[in-house]
Amino acid sequence: MNMTSATEHAGAPVAPADAPDAIIEVEGIHKVYSGNVTALENINLDFRRGEMTSLLGPSGCGKTTLLKIVAGLLKPTDGEVRVNGAPVKGPGPERAFVFQDFALMPWATVLRNAGYGLEVRGVAKREREERARHYINEVGLAGFEEKYPHELSGGMRQRVGLARALAVDADVLLMDEPFSAVDEQTRRKFQEDLIRLREIEKKTFILVTHSIEEAVYLSDRIVLLSPRPGRVAQIVTPEIDRSGDPEAIRRTTEYLDLIDDIWAGLRTYVE
Repeated sequence: MNMTSATEHAGAPVAPADAPDAIIEVEGIHKVYSGNVTALENINLDFRRGEMTSLLGPSGCGKTTLLKIVAGLLKPTDGEVRVNGAPVKGPGPERAFVFQDFALMPWATVLRNAGYGLEVRGVAKREREERARHYINEVGLAGFEEKYPHELSGGMRQRVGLARALAVDADVLLMDEPFSAVDEQTRRKFQEDLIRLREIEKKTFILVTHSIEEAVYLSDRIVLLSPRPGRVAQIVTPEIDRSGDPEAIRRTTEYLDLIDDIWAGLRTYVE
């Protein structure tokens, strides 16, 4: 386990020489909402190409705010986000957002929901349906193409949202607590599937979660944010071999000790 103190990230983000290159750079981000509520203060981070990074911290620390700023859905009060070196001015095709509440069109089939991002971009129907079917299959929903959202469980609806994000072939997938609305069994299966999909797709994932266990199980790096105003308190690099049996991984000393270490650091923030 590698735990980096926040003081080493007070300036512009610097990656080690042997680290993957940064696809996203977050520099000096501040966010102040109306009423003079400071959500984020001096956030400096990089998100490395092909890695899974989790944003973890107490409720109200600005995790979702930071994710939406990276997505271009919110403008920072100060600072800059760059994707592939270009400043973020709004949403872009290199980033796809998976919403907590699924954000599916209730009147559209699974197939059309999964291909909707491509439809908006003007991709021909045959091509977008072919790509949508491919990713529906990848997320484990083959056979449900003609179903409607109300006919699906919460976990299945979230899989449709993930298929839609994958179908547009964005470099970065931004996920806002994607498993919070599903039961524990579904959540664990979805986590295992996400590891498999990441290996196949070679995408960069940024995940907001409240679950220490989830962050440790999934992540190459975990960014711990302090209570509001959110600052980078610590960056944790799990050293866990995820190639074996998923349940065996969750019983390893490395996994359990890291969960305890992170909780020890976060518990002082919890009232």
